[in-house]
Amino acid sequence: MLPFHSISAAQLALGRNLTFFETLWFNYSHDKSDYFLFCHNILFLFLIFSFIPLPLIFLEILHASGIHKFKIQPKVRLPFSEIFRCYKDVMRMFFLVVGPLQLVSFPSIQMIGIRTGLPLPSGWEIVSQLVVYFMVEDYTNYWIHRFLHCKWGYENIHQVHHEYTAPIGFAAPYAHWAEVLILGIPSFLGPAMVPGHMITFWLWIALRQIEAIDTHSGYDFPWSLTKFIPFYGGADHHDYHHYVGGQSHSNFASVFTYCDYIYGTDKGYRYQKKILKKLKEEVKSSEGSYYSTAEDVKVD
Repeated sequence: MLPFHSISAAQLALGRNLTFFETLWFNYSHDKSDYFLFCHNILFLFLIFSFIPLPLIFLEILHASGIHKFKIQPKVRLPFSEIFRCYKDVMRMFFLVVGPLQLVSFPSIQMIGIRTGLPLPSGWEIVSQLVVYFMVEDYTNYWIHRFLHCKWGYENIHQVHHEYTAPIGFAAPYAHWAEVLILGIPSFLGPAMVPGHMITFWLWIALRQIEAIDTHSGYDFPWSLTKFIPFYGGADHHDYHHYVGGQSHSNFASVFTYCDYIYGTDKGYRYQKKILKKLKEEVKSSEGSYYSTAEDVKVD
């Protein structure tokens, strides 16, 4: 809860006028507890899990031909019943594990120093902290993910997530309850190391889940804005991990590709891409030879 009871008091304390966004934040948050503000995460996660995957899910169900060519595993089509079952299982996990965990984890947020007051962080501060959060989470998640692919970790925990060898957006948070808890640790480490404002924390949780849905979407669009993010893996990179399945030792990274490259866990993926590129070039070359021959025998 903000320590100011009016905008004029806030301006006096800061020694300047509030910005437009600070005014909005004051009007919304000045009479709300920090715990209430933190619990917004539960609503954000519910909305993200429920609605972000929907556009591609609808196109998948309708067999939209326009985007079918961008599907990474085009021969696999899940029926509506299976998609709905996945969503129900995710919602069950949300209400039984994720939601309650959010409700009881507020003391840790207080301990690391996530603030809710004024002034609001600058755009540069938000972006720089988000970059740190993504980098820390990605590196930590890589090693935990590798552990979950050892014999014990896979058979007892991680195989639930791998039920979908051709993933869909709803399958991003589809996992064993223990995996949900374990992988919450990397998400918390970044904010613990570089604590910021509650708004930054909200953005971090939202963007990380949207990214996870994107990498599990099953589609690789050439116009995606994520193509411009250096070392971003995306759906194509992670889809291979699900396609190989089982105790796979390839493409463990959650967001970026540098860990897989450095530690040599993307060799199978890179080899596959090399072979596919070569095949496409051969097909193109053979088609070119065919049309060239057809021109040679053309009669005027």
